[in-house]
Amino acid sequence: MKDYLDLNHANSYAQSVGAETYHPMVSVVHFDELGAIAHTLNKMGDVYAFFVQDNFPDNATYGMGGYDTSKGSLTAASPGQIIGKADNGTRHVYHGWTLHFEAEFMRGTAFEQRLQYYHYFSYNVNEALHTTEGEKQLLWQLMGMIRRFIQHRELSPLTDRIVQDYILLVCDYALLFYQRQFQDAAHRHGDLLARFQQVLSDYYERGLQRQDGLPGVKYCASELCLSPSYFGDVVRSVTGESPTQVIQRFLIDRAKSLLISGLTVT
Repeated sequence: MKDYLDLNHANSYAQSVGAETYHPMVSVVHFDELGAIAHTLNKMGDVYAFFVQDNFPDNATYGMGGYDTSKGSLTAASPGQIIGKADNGTRHVYHGWTLHFEAEFMRGTAFEQRLQYYHYFSYNVNEALHTTEGEKQLLWQLMGMIRRFIQHRELSPLTDRIVQDYILLVCDYALLFYQRQFQDAAHRHGDLLARFQQVLSDYYERGLQRQDGLPGVKYCASELCLSPSYFGDVVRSVTGESPTQVIQRFLIDRAKSLLISGLTVT
């Protein structure tokens, strides 16, 4: 018996918790209407999902990590990820909404072009978006609007396009709100760049370049306990440069110092 639920379709999760379904490729679930529900450990198929909730399961998993259960959080899931908590026989009441949509439904839309900017689909869960009350309410309203629309409209190319535009709006608002969080993080973690520089200095002091080559973004992010995507977005918000550019500048400065000290280019 499998210990996870395959979410191969947008409605798989809704059906598992007994929620109504209205569209073959898009699902919106309002947790407050469900009462107490069992936990599910979900394996994402070709489906994207947003969870915007006041509370999450205790000790839930997300890939190799655990949920940040701060009140008013958004997490985003993408195909191939494992998210949730295995059914342990208990039931719990949750507050908030979740939106699921199939990748195929967004095929040929601006979502595919903008996906390169929606880095939050690859963040670690401890990097969840901590929504303000206003941000949370806006996202909840959007999800409610999507559900009302698919409840009362016949399927057609035009109605699908409107739903796709709604989903893009949710994605863009999440991006906007994350940018606000990056600025907050820059103020709270003003030493991030200093610690980044220290990671680079330590790399060379330990001689790791001789066996591993140049330091990379993934290595630096790991040393700072951040995902590469989140790390990159915070660095850009603070410096206006990518982590790669910061690393390159560090290497150039180090090379200059070594040359000035009398070493040859070789």
